[in-house]
Amino acid sequence: MRVALLGPPGCGKGTQGEIVCKTLAIAHISSGDLLRRAVAAGSELGRAAKGYMDAGQLVPDELVIGLIETRVAEPDCSNGFLLDGFPRNLEQAEKLSKGLVGGGLDHVVAIEVSEPVLVDRLGGRRTCRGCGRLYHVRWNQPKTEGRCDACGGELYTRDDDREETVRARLVVYRKQTQPLMEFYEKLGLLRRVDGEAAPDQVSKRVLGAMDERR
Repeated sequence: MRVALLGPPGCGKGTQGEIVCKTLAIAHISSGDLLRRAVAAGSELGRAAKGYMDAGQLVPDELVIGLIETRVAEPDCSNGFLLDGFPRNLEQAEKLSKGLVGGGLDHVVAIEVSEPVLVDRLGGRRTCRGCGRLYHVRWNQPKTEGRCDACGGELYTRDDDREETVRARLVVYRKQTQPLMEFYEKLGLLRRVDGEAAPDQVSKRVLGAMDERR
């Protein structure tokens, strides 16, 4: 089973990806994690990607898809895998469908959350400067205000989590992903689920959407 989990920043893709992969016993693949690991390992693809990353440029689709193709060929993907937040645009989707052995994906699930909820989720996040642990001003508060429970580091609001930045990110996301959604809809792969619920409820919706196509 090969799955792509799509959705805007703050929709809960990471959380849902972990739950779905554990439930289905498939590998969880994040393009961002792959890039960081490849760079740290000093592989050929990693060295190529590092040059773009150090220059503040986007890593070309060919390199990212090359990393994914290499990753899905590993033994733990033999039962299937879930792509977390990838592809991000139509060009990536088209290249992915041609590059994957076996013809592409079995399921594409889009988690949908309204803009006000996304702004609230991301705008309320606080990040530890020391260890990077995440908190939220309403539903995941630290024991000591402004300090990380794990390392005592200062909590701050990342630039990416400021309201004006969040809204700008959502505009870019929708512009890029509308053609992507239409692409998978025409293929009969796309299923949309409401992500404005408790994580366990959203997980049931994601898994249920995949059952509909079996």
